[in-house]
Amino acid sequence: MKMTMKLVQVKIYKGERYYIAECVDIPLFAYGKTLDEVVEKMREAVAPRLKKDGLNEWEIPPDFSILLNLELPSPAEEKNSGQTRFS
Repeated sequence: MKMTMKLVQVKIYKGERYYIAECVDIPLFAYGKTLDEVVEKMREAVAPRLKKDGLNEWEIPPDFSILLNLELPSPAEEKNSGQTRFS
């Protein structure tokens, strides 16, 4: 059986104090004070988790890619809060 290229999807959003990254398909998360920090922490966390669980269980090849999605506040949310969430 030949595996096809699989992406590890990660959703990033801004919490009260930190950026939070959550994997969509794998029960895994990370957080950081900056986007760069949370992305780096997630990259560091994904490979060992997949190695521990086994790449075959998740049907992910060893040369997987990470797809990051960033949730931004809507203009209505920014207007109602009176402040910008991403500064």
